[in-house]
Amino acid sequence: MGGLAEYGSSDLSMRSGGPFFVDLASAYTGVKMDKVSNTFDLLAAALQAEALRQKTIASNIANAETPGYRRVEVKFEELLAKEMDKGGGKVDVRQVEPEVYQPKNTPVKSNGNDVNLELEVGNLVKNSLRHETLARLLAKKVRGIDKIINTR
Repeated sequence: MGGLAEYGSSDLSMRSGGPFFVDLASAYTGVKMDKVSNTFDLLAAALQAEALRQKTIASNIANAETPGYRRVEVKFEELLAKEMDKGGGKVDVRQVEPEVYQPKNTPVKSNGNDVNLELEVGNLVKNSLRHETLARLLAKKVRGIDKIINTR
């Protein structure tokens, strides 16, 4: 199939919003750091999910003509929303892991492959834009914290 194993949780081990930003910023400001930390964690988790999604899309494109290959997708936003509903809007996003799965609801060609190259290229563009937006938001948050720290 192309191996779901190669998209395991080891790809998702990096999390940001570590103690450096939180401790340093809280030492110099009265900003509520749990909110800042949660924002960093959320942006980092979303970036990790988008990076994994990029890998799955690339795998789908690379296997567009491989007989028997079934496309894979990443589920993250749905899992995050479900956890937020259970937690009353609060959730530790570090506990929400993106999930690689096979949709199995796409038409299969005669060679057993279900990759639609046009769909995958569209997904690639959409994912790249989301990834860039998340990276810019994270950079903006870092600049904001830096500005707060350096004004005192």
